[in-house]
Amino acid sequence: MPNDSSAFSYAHATLQQLAEDVLTHAKKQGASACEVDVSEGFGQSVTVRCDEVETIEFNRDKGIGVTVYAGQRKGYASTSDFSPQALRDTVEAALKIARFTAEDDCAGLAEAALMARDCPELDLHHPWALTVEAAIEIAKRCEQAAFATSPLIENSEGASVSTQQAHFVSANSHGFMGGYPTSRHYVSCSVIAGEEDGEGMQRDDWYTTNRNPALLDAAEAVGRRAAERATGRLGAQRIKTGEYPVLFDATLAGGLLGSLVHAASGGALYRKASFLVGQLGQKILPDFVRIDERPHLRGALGSAAFDSDGVATRERAVVEGGVLQGYFLSAYSARKLGMQTTGNAGGAYNLLLQPGELDFSGLLKQMGRGLVVTELLGHGINYVTGDYSRGAAGFWVENGEIVHPVEEITIAGNLRQMFAGIAAVGNDVLIRGSKQAGSILIDRMTVAGA
Repeated sequence: MPNDSSAFSYAHATLQQLAEDVLTHAKKQGASACEVDVSEGFGQSVTVRCDEVETIEFNRDKGIGVTVYAGQRKGYASTSDFSPQALRDTVEAALKIARFTAEDDCAGLAEAALMARDCPELDLHHPWALTVEAAIEIAKRCEQAAFATSPLIENSEGASVSTQQAHFVSANSHGFMGGYPTSRHYVSCSVIAGEEDGEGMQRDDWYTTNRNPALLDAAEAVGRRAAERATGRLGAQRIKTGEYPVLFDATLAGGLLGSLVHAASGGALYRKASFLVGQLGQKILPDFVRIDERPHLRGALGSAAFDSDGVATRERAVVEGGVLQGYFLSAYSARKLGMQTTGNAGGAYNLLLQPGELDFSGLLKQMGRGLVVTELLGHGINYVTGDYSRGAAGFWVENGEIVHPVEEITIAGNLRQMFAGIAAVGNDVLIRGSKQAGSILIDRMTVAGA
């Protein structure tokens, strides 16, 4: 399957026409408003394990989702059939659903004045003309580099190379229509290390991802990093139960930002299912913490010109001086809260935690004695109370230096206290998702071990 922009089955203009046809038919059928999303995507993935090809996968998908409103009633239907009859049937199915749903005072399109116009070019589409043979060769180089890093690497869970492209059009009866092509590629490796005495084994992984294949880390570097992480965990011990400073490394720091986004999102807020209800304008983090949302970063994984409602995205400070400056609201959740949408239907777009002055070694020295967490297990977060409890693995630190790996422990705290207790943010920012952050040092958490 050739991976270039011409490999889309439908031209962008065709997607626009399909969207227009849906809107026209919805109006003819008596819908008071309509919104439609038309998309197509394709890609390939290759996995190599122990120098043998394990899987070769191709994917090609397309779909149309139609939301219609009959006054304050809402209906949704979708199809993967782009034929004219299928489009008409889908619109009519959505209308039938709408007529049987209860009225909702908050249902409806976002305000017309908020629709995105003159969308910026965000440089989100970088095709990778990668043959299956070339993908296999990259995966093999990645895995071979892992085995070459240390004789302690005994086995592999595989190295994978994936390349994906998609394009879409969103439109609604306010006259909004927008869309663009995107791409995302990655190289990953997961390996298993064994102790020399054969008593213990550890696994770990690493990956690189980007919209532009030219900006991916070298396959060999990914393999080496996976191997170093796996061998670094050998000889892991449990530690005594107690309260210690905890340093979330950069691979996990984005997850803490994700917890903040969840708690500050409209759906959780209007359901009263968040510990941040009523906290807008309140200090929830230390003075030095600043978190920005920057949806228009060129080429970034979390960039978007508009949200799922068609509302223009915008740059803003979410947290400034430790004060929560804004929630994450769609048109619907904003109405439920008596507020205005923030252009976040679909989530946050490029959330950036302002880095501090210390690198990872500097954070270890500031911590002195405590726990570095490099892996979290389970989903023990109660967003109503903020209670946080996760299985964890990582490293024990004494006198600002890592002394041994740690496993089979649980870390616990409360997100409200954890956020307020951030002691430092590192400058070791890891960019491989929509949330960018360096390592985060929290002054104290409960660690349950031996």
